[in-house]
Amino acid sequence: QLQLVESGGGLVQPGGSLRLSCAASLFPLNDYAIGWFRQAPGKEREGISCMSNIDGTTYYTDSVKGRFTMSRDNAKNTVYLQMNSLKPEDTAVYYCHADPGDYWGLGTLVTVSS
Repeated sequence: QLQLVESGGGLVQPGGSLRLSCAASLFPLNDYAIGWFRQAPGKEREGISCMSNIDGTTYYTDSVKGRFTMSRDNAKNTVYLQMNSLKPEDTAVYYCHADPGDYWGLGTLVTVSS
């Protein structure tokens, strides 16, 4: 069974940057479409970006477009989410997801605050 582990979260000031990692074990990540989701306090989980396993095409929701970038390192079996120009409303637990199979990591907390 594919296992996903997110890391890289933390406390950052508005306007700052973080890079989240989603490391996979047991199976190659490039066999899966990967998505990043987040859940803010008191809100539902929302999808914010995804990457196709066919051609690597990426998609972003409007709220993060132009600020967040997904990338993949097949040698490290890891997907990244580079987050720039962070805003307080980006505060959430961030999860990576792999499909097929509907696999989830446990999440990493990002807090954007001064």
